[in-house]
This record gives sequence, C-alpha cells and structure tokens, in this order.
Amino acid sequence: MADPIADITDVYAFPSPERPGHLVLVMNTLPFAKPGDALSDGLVYRFRLRPLTRAVADDAAPFAAGAEEFVFDCVFSAREAGNGRQRVEQEGTCTTPAAETVSFRVGDERGGSGHGVRAFAGARWDPFIMDAPAALKTIATGKLAFTDPSAIYLDGKNVLSLVVELDTALLGGATLVGVVAETLTRGTFNVRIERVGRPEVKNMLLAPKQFDGVNRDLEIRDLYNMEDAFHLGAAYSGAYRARLNANLAFWDGLDGKTDWHTGNGSHPLTELVLADYLVVDTTKPYREQGSFLEIELASRRGKAHETCGGRALNDDVMDTLFTQWINAGEGPVIRDGVDRSTRPGSQTFPYLSPPNPDPPEPPEHH
Repeated sequence: MADPIADITDVYAFPSPERPGHLVLVMNTLPFAKPGDALSDGLVYRFRLRPLTRAVADDAAPFAAGAEEFVFDCVFSAREAGNGRQRVEQEGTCTTPAAETVSFRVGDERGGSGHGVRAFAGARWDPFIMDAPAALKTIATGKLAFTDPSAIYLDGKNVLSLVVELDTALLGGATLVGVVAETLTRGTFNVRIERVGRPEVKNMLLAPKQFDGVNRDLEIRDLYNMEDAFHLGAAYSGAYRARLNANLAFWDGLDGKTDWHTGNGSHPLTELVLADYLVVDTTKPYREQGSFLEIELASRRGKAHETCGGRALNDDVMDTLFTQWINAGEGPVIRDGVDRSTRPGSQTFPYLSPPNPDPPEPPEHH
C-alpha cells in the first residue's frame, strides 16, 4: 500500500500454448495502472524456479524444493519521453540463469528474444477473475455473500505486465518446478518487497485477524513477504500457522459443516498453503481450467497428477480455492459469480489483452 509500483497483483505460470517446450511466466504489478505508466527503474522483477520432488506421503506439504535455483531477473531503464511525443520510451533487460541478457522495448508486443528467452513488458488488461467485495463481505459477516451472476471488481482495470517465455532446456532437466515472483529493491543491496506464489494467500488467508486467538493484533503480511517462499524462517512460522489454522477453519465452517478434520488443531491445508509457489509440470500440455492446484491435490491423495498444473490466465482459480477451503472439493463448486474475464488472455505471445485506454478510477483510500 505504501508504494503500489512494487505491488504484485498476480502471478501465472503455464506451458506455452503456441510453442511446445516453452514455459510462460507472468508477473502483474501496479494495481490501477494507466496505459502510459512505466515500470520502475528502482526494482528488480524476479522469477525464481526450483525443481520439486514429491514429499513422503504423510508429509502435509506435498513437495520438497531442491537447492538448485533458476533465476530470471528483469530490470528497466529510467523512462524518457520519446521525441517530444507523449509515448514512454523504456528498455527492459532480462537476465537468464546463465547470466545471458535479452533486451526488449516496453510496450512492444513482439517483445525481445535471445538465449532461449522471449520477454515483454507493458500495460495490459488485468485478467484476474474475482468478486472481491463479496469475498470480503463473506469474511466480515461470516456468511457466504457470493451472488450469481456477479461482476469483477472494477472491471477493466489495467496492470503492468511482465511476461517471460523460456525454453524449458534452461531448467537443467527439471520438469516439475515451483515458481514464485518477487519485487526487490535494485542496487547493491536487494531487499525483497513482495513475493507471490498462489493467488490471494495474503488477502483471504493471512489478512483476517478476528479468528486468530494467538496473534489477533498482528499484521502478518509484511512479515510474510520478507520470507523465502522455498525456505520459511523459524522466527514467525508459528504465527503464520496459527493464522492459517484459524482462517482455514473459518472458511471450512461457512457451509455449516466441517470437511477438513484437524487432528491437533492444525488444518490439513496449512502446510500446503505455506509452500507458497505455483507447481508446474513442464512436460504436460497447456490447459485452461482444472489444472490449477491439481498437482498438489493429487499428491495429497497419493495419486499421480494428470495436468500441467500452474496457473493459466483464464483459469477461474478463485472458484477452485473457495471450493477447496469450504467443502474440500467434496460438495458443489463454490462460485463467486464470475467465471471469465471480459478480455480473456489469448493463445499467442504476449498472451494478455491490450490495456483499457479508459480504465476505471481506483477507489479513494480513507
């Protein structure tokens, strides 16, 4: 909230629908971006990928992340007004795990290519699908507040998108990978500002304080952002677990029954949530709907997964999450009343729809 330019709104990872053997990574930042907004020259926009191995069956976290890491860092030049016109001229540079660099011009839909990478950055239509006010009302009232049909909150808002499409050969033979996106300060000393793996972990599962009997007054999200997604520190892990156990139990009770049975007060999904990265199988084909969380849930059941996992731009992930949280996937689908973006993502690079030239104004902060 202090500096929205570093705010990651969403992260996506999916096999390229147009180029087999390639993985697409998307990081969206700056809620309510204007079409002419530039990316920050004071940030490092980072994707981190680690090979995953399936954890032992009785382990609540489905996967163990390997020590090897593949990092794709993107940085941007300061903006210049080009030739007296209003158009923003800005260059991006993406560095691969092999320390090779690819340059691209912000806003150029062709992106820049080289060394097994294609990269794009610029304002795009926000593809996120959710009725956010109804979700917040559900938390506030303790009653499901979704209506059908509904609408995406402030539909037509833009984000600043970064798209990195990489040849999976750059991943050193790893086929099952965890993906997390981060924004960090740029310079000799990098401080992580935000990290995102799965959607809405912070807003829906960590933000509500009223159900947490242990740390009711603690704003936990800034602490959580400072953690390494692949290696949670010990200092606050008890606080995160207390908050997640309480809030997951709240969601579970919304349909009037308990579907997730906690043995010792620990919610069965807590460790899965804390392993907060997208899980992608790069050997499986691109798929929309039904792939998000499928790998993790199959692993929990001791079954082989069937999809690429990850998260595609047009996946209605919130219905998947609400359904798991509320009835463990054993009951009807819990719908928030919106199933698709009004401008869905495409099957071709850079995948996100062009920005809304006249986006809605953000709400006033009081």
